[in-house]
Amino acid sequence: MTDAVETGREVLRTEAAALTTLAEAMPADFDAVVDLISHLPGRVIVSGIGKSGHIARKIAATLASTGTPALFVHPAEASHGDLGMVTTQDAVLMLSNSGEAPELRDMIEHTRRFSVPLVGLSSRPESTLMRAADHHLTIPALPEACGIGVVPTTSTTLTLALGDALSVALLRRRDFQPEDFRVFHPGGKLGAQMARVAQIMHGADRLPLVAEAAPMGDTLVEMTAKGLGIAAVAAPDGTLAGVITDGDLRRNMARLMDQRAGDVATRDPLTVPPDMLAAKALAVLNDRKINVLIVCDGAVPVGVLHIHDLLRAGVA
Repeated sequence: MTDAVETGREVLRTEAAALTTLAEAMPADFDAVVDLISHLPGRVIVSGIGKSGHIARKIAATLASTGTPALFVHPAEASHGDLGMVTTQDAVLMLSNSGEAPELRDMIEHTRRFSVPLVGLSSRPESTLMRAADHHLTIPALPEACGIGVVPTTSTTLTLALGDALSVALLRRRDFQPEDFRVFHPGGKLGAQMARVAQIMHGADRLPLVAEAAPMGDTLVEMTAKGLGIAAVAAPDGTLAGVITDGDLRRNMARLMDQRAGDVATRDPLTVPPDMLAAKALAVLNDRKINVLIVCDGAVPVGVLHIHDLLRAGVA
């Protein structure tokens, strides 16, 4: 084992132990801060300087993506006009391990002047920031993992983790659901996995649909024209009576052209609803080792979903 590997393990163990300490001694004001933010008419303004500023940006982004409007404001820029971003409808979450960063002064004074709720997050409860704050998220003052006591490591890990804890607590307080999550994540892998079948399927205009009494010659024309390897067979009342797949055609090849669609169709086929998560529909396809499903709203066929559609959408 190299010295580098052992150093890496030492850092991770130090930070893991610090997180355990924080979990066992959560800040006394944590619940009050969750309550404050959950009833806030405006946004959470998250701020910090240096490494705390980098963590503040991430916390703001996590809050915003999970249903809590949030914005990062750089404290130095705030002193040159960006204080206008902070309104009396907002609350400020200010991060500083020491609680004494001079760049924070103007924003702290602004919150006091205009009665903007101020939440301080620091390891020093007697610092300038924490004395001014209305609510206190105090993290334990533990040794930094760098070994020389000056590089923000343990402290930034604790701050980041507490920001995650705050975001998830608010998420659950708001009963934030996967469909809400997709509103803020329409792109990329996360957006694709949160998509619904209705957003990916081929609609009624591409649905191969024939009546039970349709001759197989007409059925083959419909299947060929739509090119999805399946046809939905409709009962007289418009509900799904069955489906015809390429496999059904092969099994009935001997007298195929003498039959009607209803004679060849597989009855009570597997279907999916349009509001099912696309990722769950993919799991159904994989579990049944099939490539295509009819989508039904109740018992009425409204679309068709092919595994290639899911792949193109980035679900798989």
